[in-house]
Amino acid sequence: MSRIGRAPIAVPAGVEIQIADNNVVTVKGPKGTLTQQFHPNMAIALEGAELTVTRPNDLKENRALHGLTRSLLHNMVVGVTEGYKKTLEVNGVGYRVALEGQKLVMNLGFSHQVIMEAPAGITIEVPNPNQIIVSGFDKQLVGQFAANIREKRPPEPYKGKGIKYSDEVIRRKVGKTGAKK
Repeated sequence: MSRIGRAPIAVPAGVEIQIADNNVVTVKGPKGTLTQQFHPNMAIALEGAELTVTRPNDLKENRALHGLTRSLLHNMVVGVTEGYKKTLEVNGVGYRVALEGQKLVMNLGFSHQVIMEAPAGITIEVPNPNQIIVSGFDKQLVGQFAANIREKRPPEPYKGKGIKYSDEVIRRKVGKTGAKK
């Protein structure tokens, strides 16, 4: 059995879970509501304050879906209770970010400003001109929006200039050496 899929999900107080037909699960909590449809082979059951996922047999496809389904459900429960957060850092001379309403305005060394609008369910904070905090209750949406911001100017390996995650380590390269003989 899958070690991840076998583990039950503890449902905290204040979280309401509804399982409709066709495995459509709705998780409602203090931060928001998430709905997702899961594969029909997986059996999702709510027993008291625990959510369990079981699979019908040990076919390869069902084994793969078992852990995936449990992880996605767990991410939904954590998202509506605690939420998710990604922190990005902007490194480079003259590189800076600012927040204008719900629009993120970035000066990234281009001849123009890069402006990005936050999708619904995402909040952006800019505590200082070199830091961006993306937060929300949908893990996939938070991660994708942070990746879209990073994509505008990924970090380069020579000086480390660009946008990187705060916990990301840039592998640095040695630049050109002295003149040849």
